[in-house]
Amino acid sequence: MNTTADARTTWDGIYAARPAATDPRPNVRLTETVAELPPGDALELGCGEGGDTLWLARRGWRVTAVDLSAVAVERLNALARSHGLADRVTAEQHDLGASFPEATEAPDGPEASEAPEGTDGTDGTDGTESTGGPAGTFDLVTTHYLHTPYDLDRSAVLRAAAHALRPGGRLLVVDHGSTAPWSWNQDPDIRFPSPREVAAGIGLDPAVWTVERADAPRRLATGPDGSTAEVTDHVLLVRRAG
Repeated sequence: MNTTADARTTWDGIYAARPAATDPRPNVRLTETVAELPPGDALELGCGEGGDTLWLARRGWRVTAVDLSAVAVERLNALARSHGLADRVTAEQHDLGASFPEATEAPDGPEASEAPEGTDGTDGTDGTESTGGPAGTFDLVTTHYLHTPYDLDRSAVLRAAAHALRPGGRLLVVDHGSTAPWSWNQDPDIRFPSPREVAAGIGLDPAVWTVERADAPRRLATGPDGSTAEVTDHVLLVRRAG
């Protein structure tokens, strides 16, 4: 079986097997990218233990954080309360293949709440993008290592994420570019698409969305058992015109 229920059970088991984090660290690709941006409304896809969400909230962002795992979501909401950040953090359980989250307090105007399927920003006539569709409700959408052995149309999710941006907003996608010793996927034949390939798969109109960064930096990473290894990240940063 390869169902959403199977995926929930798997990820709930992974998080339940770990001690609850008390102050999880943010991802370095987020901090180096967002540090100079003015705070606004942010969405994190696949929030996990919540290090990125808490870092953003501490810097004044209002964050909607989603994960398939109810364990991860419950822990993050509790952690936000314990750090005095409950007014800036809303963690929700979502199956991104079926629904897409909205900003907690969306401003007046069009909202980007559609599920990934159909969120294509077309003009409804010949299937080509015109103005990029209605403005979204987020100034930043970020996702790190949104990889899963279960069925997920990732390109559709990332396309919905791009359409969920307000004009001037940014989508940050950070993927694995190499296999760490502690990775759940040790397939020696696995191929890691480049950031440019990921951008092409999303299929955004370059007149509306600009690729600001597409590279493959290396870093020293620490695994769950405390061991270290040099790994490669694939980093894609896209900005919506406006």
